[in-house]
Formats: sequence, structure tokens, C-alpha cells
Amino acid sequence: MTVLDTAGAARRRGGFHPLRVADVERLCDDAVAVAFEVPDELAEEYAFTPGQFLTLRRLVQGREERRSYSICAPAGAPPRIGVREIPDGLFSSWLVHEVRAGDEIEVLAPAGTFTLDAPGVRGAHHVLVAAGSGITPVLSIAASVLEDPSARVTVLYGNRRSGTVMFADELADLKDAHPDRFELVHVLSQEPREAELFSGRLDAARLRELLPRLVPVHDVGHWWLCGPFAMVAGARELLGEFGVPRERVHQELFHVDDDGPPPAPVRERGAPSGPSSEVTVVLDGRSTTMTQPRDATVLDAAQRVRPDLPFACKGGVCGTCRARVVEGEVRMRRNFALDPAEIAAGYVLTCQSVPTTERLTIDYDG
Repeated sequence: MTVLDTAGAARRRGGFHPLRVADVERLCDDAVAVAFEVPDELAEEYAFTPGQFLTLRRLVQGREERRSYSICAPAGAPPRIGVREIPDGLFSSWLVHEVRAGDEIEVLAPAGTFTLDAPGVRGAHHVLVAAGSGITPVLSIAASVLEDPSARVTVLYGNRRSGTVMFADELADLKDAHPDRFELVHVLSQEPREAELFSGRLDAARLRELLPRLVPVHDVGHWWLCGPFAMVAGARELLGEFGVPRERVHQELFHVDDDGPPPAPVRERGAPSGPSSEVTVVLDGRSTTMTQPRDATVLDAAQRVRPDLPFACKGGVCGTCRARVVEGEVRMRRNFALDPAEIAAGYVLTCQSVPTTERLTIDYDG
């Protein structure tokens, strides 16, 4: 997005807090919604903007694991996340099959810029394109947009089969509550539908057929794309071909095909043996300086001296590790979270950034 979520970035610095699970609702065979209770003293810290996510933390066999899950609740409601099980997933399988109401989970404050904060976002026609668990933030955004009686929403939602649709009842409830302002289109890839147009994968080719028939493309105020990289990238390219201004298109990735550069090697503690940089990181008003090798990411190197640094996916997708370069330069290996305006303002993903200058200062508070 073109607006930086500095408030959300500030809130996330408060660290993890144990939150009690209020409810676990089964959505379909492989997905649940997990709602949290937030104590009054943490209410401000966990206030969220529709479209943001929560990062959860747990120890698995002595190793810290973190995962980020989008919030599916409308603005003003207690935080609630949607979770789809990934085969053999250490975190998602635990949440889907083992977590129960009353359990406590360590949760970081809301973060993310896939939100309704941009000026002129409300009171327009919004088209939201989602696949699979990408519906989670889309549900939150759609419900919040519809609170404005002048706004309209169209959701194009792709899944394998009708039995894998997350939040089917809540989407139907939105349709019932706003029949004239909410349009919902299901596209199924492994289950035939009456109309061939709605059968198949929700990719750029399918959208090229769907959009001209369903949506007055140039009358849409904002587009929201959420799902796997191939779908989001294809949809974004298609909208560009249709002449949709870039600032009207917002995106969130749920995973990226593993075709990017390999992760930085795990290094032993000690002085770097090759080219190095003097790196200063600023977090919560405290500066720490270290010497790190230039082929290691800032996040991996700095965690040895600042274990409190924020991160979640370490894949360049979630944006939790975002920070601003105030001195020196870095090279980002890949970026699926920051938009051009953020990059122009000096922000980088520290999980993907390696130093290219002798001195580097990274500000997480900026």
C-alpha cells in the first residue's frame, strides 16, 4: 500500500504477551478460527486495523517457532485468526487439532499494511480477490467496508471444492445482510459448477474472463488481492493491462513458491572471516553495534546480540521485520511485502537484507 502503517509498526514493539484462547471454531475439515481474550490493560496494544495479522510463538522441542495468521474479525471486535492446516505443519496442525478454549498462546501485537488506512479507501466499490486461506483478511476488510452504507463489495473466492471453503457461513451472512451491496462469487478448481465460467483455478486467465462480465473495472475504487504468489502476481499484472492505477491495488501474500535465493548460511559465533560491515540496529530506543559478514542477513546476524528483534516468516513475505536504513546501503534478496513507496522511504526487510557498505545503521523504530 502507499500509506505506511507506522502506528501498527509501533504497537508491535511491545513484545509477545500470553493471550487466553476464547474459542476455537471448526470452519471445515482442515481449518479453524481461533479467537483470543485480550485483558483490559492490553486492549490498546492489540487494537487492530482490518487486514492486519498476528504473529504467534511457541517452543517445539526446545526451538522457538513463529507463524503469522491474518485477523478475520471486523474492526472493534476481539482479535480472531483463521488457520488452515499445512500438511506436517508444526504450527498449523497444532492450532487446528490440539488448541482448545482456555489455552494460552504467546501473541505479538497486530502488524501489517494490507489495511483500510489509505485515504479514500472507504465509501467506494471494493473488489477483493482471494484464494484458499487468503479469505481471512479479506473477510475482515469486507465486513468493515460494508459498515459504510455508501460502499459496495465484490468478493471473488477460489477454492478446490465447496467443502474446503473457509468462512462459508459468515460470507453468506454478509450477503444476506447486504444483498444490494455485496456480491460473492465462488470459483472451484476441483468441483464442477453449473456455469463453466466458475469452474477452474482462480488465476489470471480466469480473471480475464470473469472481470469484464462481473465488474465495471474502471469504476472500482480499490482492489484487494490475497493468496499464493502466482495468483496475486497474475492478477496484479492483469489489472495493469486493464489500466488500473497501481495505487488502487493492494496485495498480501500467504506463501511464495520456493524459487527464491537460498537462505543465508547458519554461522557459528565469532569474528567474520571474510568481508564484513559494522552494523548498528536501533530498537525501542536502544542502539547495538556489531560486526557481521556481508553474506549474512542483518536479521540473522543481529539476533545474536538482540534476540528481541521482530520477525515471523523470514521469507520476505510478512513484513514483520521491516526497518529503515538511516546510514549505508543493503541489498534485498527478495521482497514480497514492501511496496515502492516504502522502499523509496528507506524501508527494507531485514530478513532479506545483506549489507553492502562498511557501515550500516538500521532503525526498527523509524
